Amino acid sequence: MPARANRQKISTTIAPENAAYLKSLLKRGKAGTLSEAVDRSIALARRADNRRRLEEATASYYNSLSGVALEEDRTLERALGHEASQVDFDGE
Repeated sequence: MPARANRQKISTTIAPENAAYLKSLLKRGKAGTLSEAVDRSIALARRADNRRRLEEATASYYNSLSGVALEEDRTLERALGHEASQVDFDGE
């Protein structure tokens, strides 16, 4: 968690279901404070957005390949696929 001096204070209203979700994070021990619950939720949303952008960029890259370059990439994909599937990128 960033040091308090590095934090930005905000004041806003949220939907009741979002407030309930944040409170549930506190009750389940997933966050120690409301600000940690907000940070955790935003981090999850940012991770999902980053994954979506990576998927789009990857699809665009593969759509741009043809012929020999595509086959070379497929060979590399098969060679690395198994090893990459063993990595827990989220640390969960």
